[in-house]
Formats: sequence, structure tokens, C-alpha cells
Amino acid sequence: MAKRIDVKDLNVYYGSFKAVEDVTMTVEPRSVTAFIGPSGCGKSTFLRTLNRMHEVIPGGRVEGSVRLDDEDLYAPGIDPVGVRRTVGMVFQRPNPFPTMSVGDNVAAGLRLNGVKNKKLIAETAEQSLRRANLWNEVKDRLGKPGAGLSGGQQQRLCIARAIAVSPQVLLMDEPCSALDPISTLAIEDLITELKSQYTIVIVTHNMQQAARVSDRTAFFNLAATGKPGRLIEMDDTPKIFSNPTERATEDYISGRFG
Repeated sequence: MAKRIDVKDLNVYYGSFKAVEDVTMTVEPRSVTAFIGPSGCGKSTFLRTLNRMHEVIPGGRVEGSVRLDDEDLYAPGIDPVGVRRTVGMVFQRPNPFPTMSVGDNVAAGLRLNGVKNKKLIAETAEQSLRRANLWNEVKDRLGKPGAGLSGGQQQRLCIARAIAVSPQVLLMDEPCSALDPISTLAIEDLITELKSQYTIVIVTHNMQQAARVSDRTAFFNLAATGKPGRLIEMDDTPKIFSNPTERATEDYISGRFG
């Protein structure tokens, strides 16, 4: 079941440095939300707060709240590992486990979660690869190293690995930046298909990609050099790209800065 994300008054820190300031937003279930903005404005940092990956970095901490439906992800007693199981992450560069086969890559999360039934693991791996539109390309290579796949196939393998553990939310941090145009189109088509089952948030520097795949777009920017990143504007994607409310959003989208 895809879940709604509600963020309120979120500040994100690296030690004493405030990287992101005072973000409040709602991400609707079964939709794609794109984060856009210039480099260094906190998009990826903020994305990592949505599944508590930010606190893995030394000195990383947050103030404010992130709620998944009615659950506060930062409440005392909440297990960060459980949060990351519910809120999956796909990174900028494909990162299949290099020593594992294609099949074992997809099954890694299941085994880590204590699933031992070989039939269930095999069925779930196949289903995940089918959802990632990769099964027909790798069904005869399940025992071969995942690192032997092409870049686009590796990224879809990582998406299959993420969805195998049945998350409700998928976070994608520039998932196409290292891919060629054909592989990028395959990932974009996959994102469109997956949103019927998941809540998807994607960070992208590609304005055309944001316009193609997202239902809503959030524009982040820096107030000034050395200042924290802020959410400037968030709205339905067609409005952001055709008639934004804020001048800074229009300037960024039109290429006047960034």
C-alpha cells in the first residue's frame, strides 16, 4: 500500500552546518514528485531524510517531523532499518552487489530480512524483475554476475532489488544521470508504471525528465552562497513549468541561472 508523506518544519544539519531549512510539504501516494534545483541546494540531502539515510553520515541530524501516513519516522523507538525497508532508495549510479549474481542481487534484501523459503525467494525475485521490466533480458542469466549487465540494466536491477522487499515509497536520487538516452527512457517508462503501486520521489537535474515523469514538482534553491537550501515552490508539474508563482522558479526553469 503506497503511503502519503507529510514533512513539517524540517531542518537538516551536518554537524553545526544547516544544509536545508524549514521545509514543509506533502507527497501524495501513488504519484511521482520531482525535486529540482541547482547543485548544492539540498535536494539529495532532503531526500535522504525521508528514509533516515541522512543520519548515517557522521554529524547528520534533523529537526522537525517526517510522517508516513500517521507514523512519525523520527519518533523515539522507531527502527531506522525498518524505515528503510518501507522507504526504498535507488541511487545515482547503479550499485549492484559486484560479487553477487543477478538473482542473488534481487534476493539480497529478502535474505537480510530473514526469508529462507527458496521457492518464495525465487518467485519474489522473478516478480520484482518483471515489475522492473528486466525479466526477459536476464531470465537466462540469473546465475551470472549482476555487474556484468549494462548500465541501464544494472539500474533496473537495483530497482528490482528495492521493490523485492515490498516498500511503500521509492526514493530515486538522479537515477538516470549515468545512463544513455535509451536506458533513461526505459527507466522513465518504468517510473510511470510503478507509480500505480508506490509513492515515488525523484531528484533530477533534467528539466525535461521532471516534466515527463512527475505529477508534482518541488523547486529548491539557496538563499545565498553558504546559506541553507530552501523549498521555494511546490505545485502541479504543468503549472510549475508553464506558470510558476515565484520568479526564482521561472528563472531556473528558463535557464537564466543554475
